[in-house]
Amino acid sequence: MIVTLKGDITSEQYQSLIERIEDKGLVPWPDKGTSKTVVGIRGDTTKIEPDYFMADGVESVTRISTPYKLVSREFHPSDYVIDVSGVKIGNGYFAVIAGPCSVESEEQLFAAAKAVKEAGAQLFRGGAFKPRTSPYAFQGLGEEGLGLLVKARDRFGLPVVTEIMSEKQIGLFARYDIDMYQVGARNMQNFDLLKELGRVGKPVLLKRGGLEGTIENWLSAAEYIVSEGNPNVVLCERGVKGIETKAYRNTLDLNAVAAVKRLSYLPVIADPSHGTGNLSLIPDISLSSIAAGANGLLIEVHPDRRKALSDAHQQLSPEEFGRLMKEIPKFVRLRRKIEKLRKALG
Repeated sequence: MIVTLKGDITSEQYQSLIERIEDKGLVPWPDKGTSKTVVGIRGDTTKIEPDYFMADGVESVTRISTPYKLVSREFHPSDYVIDVSGVKIGNGYFAVIAGPCSVESEEQLFAAAKAVKEAGAQLFRGGAFKPRTSPYAFQGLGEEGLGLLVKARDRFGLPVVTEIMSEKQIGLFARYDIDMYQVGARNMQNFDLLKELGRVGKPVLLKRGGLEGTIENWLSAAEYIVSEGNPNVVLCERGVKGIETKAYRNTLDLNAVAAVKRLSYLPVIADPSHGTGNLSLIPDISLSSIAAGANGLLIEVHPDRRKALSDAHQQLSPEEFGRLMKEIPKFVRLRRKIEKLRKALG
């Protein structure tokens, strides 16, 4: 349920409402919007009539039917902005996260960081821990990789984004002060991990999962994080398995980008590298993602993909990335103009 408060509610009336919620074993979740303050109610409210919470200072009580209540537009109508160590994403702020698939060496990582920084990326990505289908494939450098990411951040001034595999690694990530924790597609429904990330407070990049990655499940996964107290979630569409097997690796679902932006206030970005797995398609699909309303892009870039230890076929060269980055601002400006025109036309 969502309780919408009147503008002239007194502190005594507000406290009385909070006590009524807690008396039912429920948890109040206040949210101050730009025009109105609402209080979300966490817990099982199926046997409680909305009228129970109607009292002095309350404007209305609404029952939300979706399982993702705190991340829904019903709870928070306006777009949210996530701040990742000074880089903003959402509600007019667009960010490009770029870097290699895997952290392979200091030389490789520094070359990639220098290239993406010069091209205009705002955040640096790289996998210190790599979930791989084969146990014999390169698994990343682990903690050594985290250390290299921090060295690259300190040298080039780009906040870092890297994937966390389990809740056991949270202390390790905290020790290196990682700026943004990425939850990969395989872990979208790792609920123990999601709950722990909700208690950390660091920004989380939540990728859409595979066979279980329906929009409802994706937003419910975000709900796990937000309901534990961390509102700093960025959703990432990274492609779903389709019927095509040769022309591209996955199908980047731009329907989902547009749909989720209508269902949730959380920022949504797109990953055209995993979403296509095809170098020739990444530039066009990147720009298409912006047209669909994405608040950012996650793009893999390698200084010499011939030597890449993972996913060489989907990592742009610095030159290819630089050309794409020259096109991106034009599409971002065009998308903003379209959004302003829509608001003006009602």
